[in-house]
Amino acid sequence: MSFLPMFACMALMLIAFASPALAQIPPSEGELRVYAGLHAAAKGDVAEIERLIKAGEKPNVQDSKSRTPLHVAAFAGKHAAARALIKLGANPNALEAQRYDIITIASVANDVEMLKLAIEGGGKATNITSPYDGTALIAAAHLGHAEVVRTLIAAKAPLDHVNNLGWTALIESIVLGNGGKNHTDTLKALVDAGASTKLADRQGATPLALARSRNYAEMVKILEAAGAK
Repeated sequence: MSFLPMFACMALMLIAFASPALAQIPPSEGELRVYAGLHAAAKGDVAEIERLIKAGEKPNVQDSKSRTPLHVAAFAGKHAAARALIKLGANPNALEAQRYDIITIASVANDVEMLKLAIEGGGKATNITSPYDGTALIAAAHLGHAEVVRTLIAAKAPLDHVNNLGWTALIESIVLGNGGKNHTDTLKALVDAGASTKLADRQGATPLALARSRNYAEMVKILEAAGAK
């Protein structure tokens, strides 16, 4: 019987547990059925959102998981509802129980429209979110959402933030990607924006070393052209 070396097992565990999708908990079918008031209206009823807030309901009321109606709208991809909530006082930087804001929720969902309206409504791409002390940029880079990454870069997301796994957005685009076009475009966007190609992971491996070890030729070419070592 063969066994993976301990460090390899640990790396696989980190990759498994690093997924933003694993940490984000959208409302369940049961929760959606029993929602009332603004949480129910956030599923897409703009007129009801306006009526309830005019009648005195607080736009930042929370459910048992600390989700506001705006979180519900973001998880559901209801752009008009989210826009109405923000216009009427909902906080776009509020964190739910797993420490996600709507910018990170939209980034993980690859929902560029939701992301842009959140930013326009005062959402901050600089927020530290998730159980991993990460950012929306790191989450988007992990998943290879290149347009989201470019949108977050334009919104001044911190390029070199290091999460509690010891990874930057640039490193995650390599170690949690597949070397394909989406992740390669993501890495290029980060490099072009000035993200550090020198920051190493906790084992001392640089982005270039990580890309070489995975035979990600296009990523290697981009990093070498940027002067990475």
